[in-house]
Amino acid sequence: MQPNNHHQNRHYQSKKVVCVTGGAKRIGKAIVQAFHENGFDVIIHYHQSKTEALELANSCNQIRPNSAKCVNANLENAHELAKFCDDVMACFSRIDVLVHNASRFYPTVFGKICDKDWHNLMSSNAQAPLFLSQFFAKNLQQMNGAIVSILDIHANARPFLGYTVYNMAKSAHQMLVQSLALELAPHVRVNGVAPGVNILPEHDTEQALSECQIASICQSIPLQSIGTPKDIADAVIFLASANYITGQILAIDGGRSLTMAGS
Repeated sequence: MQPNNHHQNRHYQSKKVVCVTGGAKRIGKAIVQAFHENGFDVIIHYHQSKTEALELANSCNQIRPNSAKCVNANLENAHELAKFCDDVMACFSRIDVLVHNASRFYPTVFGKICDKDWHNLMSSNAQAPLFLSQFFAKNLQQMNGAIVSILDIHANARPFLGYTVYNMAKSAHQMLVQSLALELAPHVRVNGVAPGVNILPEHDTEQALSECQIASICQSIPLQSIGTPKDIADAVIFLASANYITGQILAIDGGRSLTMAGS
């Protein structure tokens, strides 16, 4: 009888571990679910979304017992990062893929930018990914692992009007991806995914969009539609398993970066 290769692959994959920062909701949740569906054990980082994180972990563990765990940390606090990394390694004693998804996003009106804006946006989008990558580097090297960062199409010479500090932070993160691809080669691959409009702001926030605004955005996208968190998750899964790709930024934007003016 021929061996069941699919079963063997799933069994092998089940030993692999991914940690997703900001993994409780939205794009992070979709990434967690995609890895879990591909047989990974998952570590869900959260800061304030405890209920959502526990619900997601519970749903994963109902499918496959002891396959998901949650770790709480404020990644904007540099003093918490070392403990967070220790807590992550205590979950399954290994890490194969690190996904930098946690991010702050809000506008900063030029002329009114303050220290708090700088700290909030730079620490979440640039500082934490740098130091977490540094903390986990040896563990990832042992597993010939991968790092995947969630970036933004606005980080690549297409600044988003009214979001100066966010643009700077995501651009720094993009350069981090390219730098670490060299620093950590050949044992760790480092890539990024740059979403376009793949998820809309929540309805009850100051960033909420009207139906007219959404229709206008769709018209500006060559594929004429809003993307989904799953589109991003699928790209992350691809890059995490693409053994001969490193230092690359994959835009998942329906072609919007081809026509985008920035504002």
